[in-house]
Amino acid sequence: MQLDRIADLVGVGPSVVAVALGVAGLLVLLLVATRVRGGRSASARESQRAHEAAQERASPVDVGETYTFGVKELTDHHSGSQVAVGEVEGFVLFVEDIPSSLSPGDVVRAKVLSFNEGRTSADATFIEKV
Repeated sequence: MQLDRIADLVGVGPSVVAVALGVAGLLVLLLVATRVRGGRSASARESQRAHEAAQERASPVDVGETYTFGVKELTDHHSGSQVAVGEVEGFVLFVEDIPSSLSPGDVVRAKVLSFNEGRTSADATFIEKV
């Protein structure tokens, strides 16, 4: 048995080795569980701080106004359609009703329709590609 060989090498009884291996295994499991469940990465903590700060600041956009900005990415909206994502002074806008030819890097004009929960982003509708 391997346990007996390890015990002979370190000069202790097999039961001591078994307990030590059990404790070590338990510590590894606790570390993994902590990392998976509650241990957040530095980027996740920074994202949370940025989100909280965004909730406290005044919005740089107004509902009904039109803004020109670059498209950062295209993403799938919960409605199933694709939306363009852009920013005005760091404030995120989700632009609906985009043409299929739109690509990241394109500059667009869009009209703000409404703020999203927490007022940290807004929905807008596509007006034109600039």
